Amino acid sequence: MIRTIFCTFLQRQAEGMDFQLYPGDLGKRIFNEISKEAWGEWEARKTALINEKKLDMNDRQARQAMESEMVAFLFEGHHVDLQGYIAP
Repeated sequence: MIRTIFCTFLQRQAEGMDFQLYPGDLGKRIFNEISKEAWGEWEARKTALINEKKLDMNDRQARQAMESEMVAFLFEGHHVDLQGYIAP
């Protein structure tokens, strides 16, 4: 059975994720408020962000910065800043 939620990012009803993909309270919020489609959009932005800014995800500060970008993108409507990036 498909789980439907009101997606905060898309501002409409959409298919919810099957399980919690991110740990902690933020993960619960994402699970309850972010759709599969919106998460897919974040994943694409995240990959571009890591590549363009050459982030080392083993670095704690890089992970914290990535989490801040994720919250801003998914919940606050901010777009990921990718200077010089040209989408394919």
